[in-house]
Amino acid sequence: MFSRIWHIVIKEFIELRRDRHARFWLIIPPIVQMLVFGYAATFEINQVQIALIDFDHTLESRDLLAHFTDSGRFTTVKVLRNEGELKSLIGRSAVPMAAKIEPGFAENLRKGNEAHLQVILDGTNSNTALISVGYVNQIAATYANQYARDRLERLMPSAALAPTVGMEQRPWYNPDLNSQWFFVPGVIGSITLILVVNLTSFAIVREREVGTLEQMMVSPIRPVELILGKTVPFFLVGLADVILVATVGSLWFQVPFRGNPLVLLAGTALFLLSSLGVGLLISTLCSTQQQAFASGFFFINPAFILSGFAFPITSMPKVLQWITRLDPLRYYLVILRGTFLKGVGVGVLWPQMVSLAVLTAVLLVISVSRFRKSID
Repeated sequence: MFSRIWHIVIKEFIELRRDRHARFWLIIPPIVQMLVFGYAATFEINQVQIALIDFDHTLESRDLLAHFTDSGRFTTVKVLRNEGELKSLIGRSAVPMAAKIEPGFAENLRKGNEAHLQVILDGTNSNTALISVGYVNQIAATYANQYARDRLERLMPSAALAPTVGMEQRPWYNPDLNSQWFFVPGVIGSITLILVVNLTSFAIVREREVGTLEQMMVSPIRPVELILGKTVPFFLVGLADVILVATVGSLWFQVPFRGNPLVLLAGTALFLLSSLGVGLLISTLCSTQQQAFASGFFFINPAFILSGFAFPITSMPKVLQWITRLDPLRYYLVILRGTFLKGVGVGVLWPQMVSLAVLTAVLLVISVSRFRKSID
């Protein structure tokens, strides 16, 4: 039995060695995707283009608008004279937002009343709008606190020594809140899922498409031996790609690895087996490579969205939160980020390990059963 499985494994590696295109797609694209995602995927928004309208023309209004350019978050595109220009700029998507100060702004501040700053946003890009509003709130609060303190010092110099409460942030595990530290481990899991699912489904479907699968089945090789012989190489290739992509991401983007490599290896093995189960299941449902590609896309895209890679699972509807429990990438991302950034071990990650093990067992049993039925 093991001899026949070993010969199939050797056959797969020989085919891989002869296929230059396959070697290229197994090495270069994962590295390129890691670099592209590492730089492009970020929650940070810097140098937001903003238009300014000052109808008050006072020292206070100019000081507030200066806080926008001095913050480093905004770039002033144009100082407008009327609202007609503003409608034209936002309508053409020339700027995503504008800040407008109405007449009487300084007068209200001097009287101790509430002074209003109007912010106009291009709501077609809700993500940029929400983050920009957060930046504006910080700038407005800083300006208000400074103005109130300066005014209090002028009116009551003795009050300058009044106690204040300051907030000091201490982010754990990611002190600089570097979004690359969050995304790079997620990219490792996403690339691995795409690679393993496509490899498994395409390879077996290709054998069926060219007719060699039937030739192998008339040989003394049993179905289980054929399945193991076809999937073991993909498991090893997937493991090698995980090591390659993780090394590139960690060294290039300086993402720390604080955990136990054995814990990460165990989680990776379970994730690869579950991904192999998905690919094998797709191969039993498809008869051509075009069908396998479409089916793989149908699975991979929702799996990526529901994994928590970029969108919080807790923000999803309850029905989708339950569906995410069927997504192996969801559990693997927790293992990746837990081992890379937090340095936690099995004592913390065991729920994800158990979930992956159960999911792996179910997927492999269903996939192997359907595979045997489809070749009988």
